[in-house]
Amino acid sequence: MRLRSLSQLLLASAFTVSVHAAVSLPSDNSASLPAAAEGPAKEAIDAFQAGRHTKAVELATPLAAQGNAEALYLLGFASESGKGAEISKEKALEYYRKASALKHKDATYRLAFILLASEKEEERNQAKDALEAAAKDDPAVAARILGEAYLRGRLSPTADPDKAVHWWKSASDAGDIPSILLLARFYEGQFGFPELKNPKESFAYYGKAAGLGDAGAMAALGSRLLSGDEKSRDEKKGREWLKKAIDAKEYSAYLVLGDYEENVKKDLKAALSEYERGKDAGQIDCILRTADFYIQGKGTEKDPARGLALLEKAAEGGNPAANFRLAVQTLSTDKPDLLVGYKYLLAAANGNLAEAQNELGLLYLSGKLASADSAAGVAWLTRAAQGGYAQAQNNLGTLYERGAAGLQQNIENAGQLYTLAANQGNAPATLSLARLLNEGIGTKADPVKAWALASLAEERGDENAKKLLDDISGKLDEKEKAEAKKQLEDIKSGKKAPEPKAGAAPAAPAPAPKKAK
Repeated sequence: MRLRSLSQLLLASAFTVSVHAAVSLPSDNSASLPAAAEGPAKEAIDAFQAGRHTKAVELATPLAAQGNAEALYLLGFASESGKGAEISKEKALEYYRKASALKHKDATYRLAFILLASEKEEERNQAKDALEAAAKDDPAVAARILGEAYLRGRLSPTADPDKAVHWWKSASDAGDIPSILLLARFYEGQFGFPELKNPKESFAYYGKAAGLGDAGAMAALGSRLLSGDEKSRDEKKGREWLKKAIDAKEYSAYLVLGDYEENVKKDLKAALSEYERGKDAGQIDCILRTADFYIQGKGTEKDPARGLALLEKAAEGGNPAANFRLAVQTLSTDKPDLLVGYKYLLAAANGNLAEAQNELGLLYLSGKLASADSAAGVAWLTRAAQGGYAQAQNNLGTLYERGAAGLQQNIENAGQLYTLAANQGNAPATLSLARLLNEGIGTKADPVKAWALASLAEERGDENAKKLLDDISGKLDEKEKAEAKKQLEDIKSGKKAPEPKAGAAPAAPAPAPKKAK
């Protein structure tokens, strides 16, 4: 078993950090609605699907008492979701266990999801037992969930990529396309573990999923054949797979073609033609690219009005990225219209775009909206930070370190947030960690490690790192300098990244922001 953290932490941190999985098991809110079924529970299920939840629970209750698996699942779902019944984890588990014992697959999986989220090892092991038993009859789904759980570190002390791959391969052998794609992404290095990257394996799994008819995999395979490593490029085959994807109504293939023309062939006019085709098919990324081309005059004459009209149309449809780009356009002028820019920024933030949440938080803190609103600013920064956005993690860490914006000074939280941001390559956060370690703030002073981190921050482009490096260098003897250089190489290569202790994510210091009405 490889003792490596799931997010491949680079830093020998003295702080407790929260590690987020590269793949996420479904949350409580992602539970599937009870599916349509024939038999005694049909009326109850039909009522539930029609939104008459209370009536559905009323109809299902006597059937559940008679041992009807579909009715038991419905009651479990109602108790889990709060639709037609009071939310109760205990009741949901009780109903799911009974339905699972009657071989109801969805009940087994919902039971496992709840138990895997538990902080109790005993309950997580119960999920493991249930899934391993289910995998004997349904390896496709059960094995996929087991793989995700192992990669997330829910069934082992740390993330276990070997067991994750084992279970995904089992699901893949059963024809489970999501597992095939997880393996393709894993071997591509999307989940970390650079020592396990295998481009040939990744390519083979994309090909397998595409061969089984998955349109998204066709587009992904075409992308790699066109724009991937030069050794694996094959324009003819790439275009063939992308045509198949388009025929299957996977219009992201137009984005791939446009990207190829723009960034590999350097033909902006041809790129715009592909993006236009995707735009006409309603592919949102192509709409955004087309808008950018018109605004910037790439491959065509500048036509900002045409580009902004495309963004407006996408924004009216609720697209967060379009709203954010309109916010940037509005707020970047010499005389920005703050209220209009705020409207777009709020819409993008409410659409869970972390970059917009970060910018909205900073806007609230700036006082440019009549007066500063520290509570709202911190709440939006927290939401973006919890979503994994490195700049927000660094910004929030700075507030905790300084005790600013109404927050109590909390060096431990600051260290957690700086570490999470630095692990994503954020240079200012890397430098902040170096400074804390050098000065012994919140941890034992370690100038050797501080030098390594300050050097890394400088390599990442932080102009302030050189001064700290010079200050630290004056304290180190030749032996310590040699050790510091070794630690820098270890951090960069990931050879000796230590396991962080499991810790809770920093709690939101302000209520979650409400969505705009």
